[in-house]
Amino acid sequence: MKNSLLLLSFLSFLLVNCSPSSSDYYSSAIKKSELKDYQGAIADCNKAIELDSQFAEVYDVRGTAKDELKDYKGALADYNKAIEINPQYAFAFYNRGLVKFHLYDIEGAIADYTKAIEINPQYAEAYYNRAVDKGSLNDYKGAIADFTKVIEINPQYAEAYYSRGVVKGSLNDYKGAIFDYTKAIEINPQYAEAYYSRGVVKILLEQKEQGCLDLNKARELGFEKANEVINQYCK
Repeated sequence: MKNSLLLLSFLSFLLVNCSPSSSDYYSSAIKKSELKDYQGAIADCNKAIELDSQFAEVYDVRGTAKDELKDYKGALADYNKAIEINPQYAFAFYNRGLVKFHLYDIEGAIADYTKAIEINPQYAEAYYNRAVDKGSLNDYKGAIADFTKVIEINPQYAEAYYSRGVVKGSLNDYKGAIFDYTKAIEINPQYAEAYYSRGVVKILLEQKEQGCLDLNKARELGFEKANEVINQYCK
């Protein structure tokens, strides 16, 4: 009888201690998301939430998986929950901004990126996306200020230089645009779009020979759109 009780006690111990925890499901969900198994990630997040309904990071991971599956309203609900649990969760504000952008709520996205930046003033990606959204609302000066902040935080952020160059070009600051495209190319010599954009601006400035060199480099790197400009200006 004693042996039977000991065995039952041992089996109960194994069941309790060998069952996956909410953290185990959370880790599994992250791995599945990395493998683009978003449905599997959601299933693991659901199990984690059953075990711990206040696990903010799990809601964030599930929101990201839903976002990838274009379930934007579901993703929004998960990010809202993550923020409700942890109002200082900068990453959740950032991700909610991405979803709001997908839902065409540009001003709402900017507000969320701003909140993420308030929590983490070194959040380069939040500045970058806020800059892009400001640019889409024709707030070019605001966009340039945010791209400049990104570069201040991370001087090797080639996309920030490139995007700032695009905005400067929109403001007819062609020399400033060329500077930024050149810097982007220095950081990433394979940056085809930067060669293309620099080439177009050089042609606008009547620097045809140099512009065509850039356009040909962009084509060499696989940027097919360069062919149209090459055919028109580089014959």
